[in-house]
Amino acid sequence: MHPFDIREALLAKHAQHVVVIHFPIALFITAVFFDYMGQFFGKPALRSPAAYNFLAAALSAPFAAITGLLAWHLQLEGQRLHGILLIHLLLGIASAVLMAFVWWVHRTGFIRAAIRLSLEAVAVVVIALTAHLGGFLSGVNT
Repeated sequence: MHPFDIREALLAKHAQHVVVIHFPIALFITAVFFDYMGQFFGKPALRSPAAYNFLAAALSAPFAAITGLLAWHLQLEGQRLHGILLIHLLLGIASAVLMAFVWWVHRTGFIRAAIRLSLEAVAVVVIALTAHLGGFLSGVNT
């Protein structure tokens, strides 16, 4: 495979998930950063970019999940899930659900700030664990 052949890169059996997944992760972590800074410095204006980033992360997470399912079916031909791959899938689903829930909580103001920020921290940990296992599956961490 040539590194600059666009057709080979786009048609690789697993490449889309590896590329697409970084977008919702970066958006979500950036949103958490803005939300924490807004709360810490008492600047409600910082919550606005956080809200947009939470929304974009929540909307893009399903696309990342779909590309992961496609990679599983194309690369592994739909083999039975077990081990790290199963845990990665479950944590990926949990990450997407947490992204959507955090966006909803942030939008509605349903939960106090301390609980909201704790929820965001838990979501970041779940996302980090999911990414860590994904690194092992892709061979990056070997």
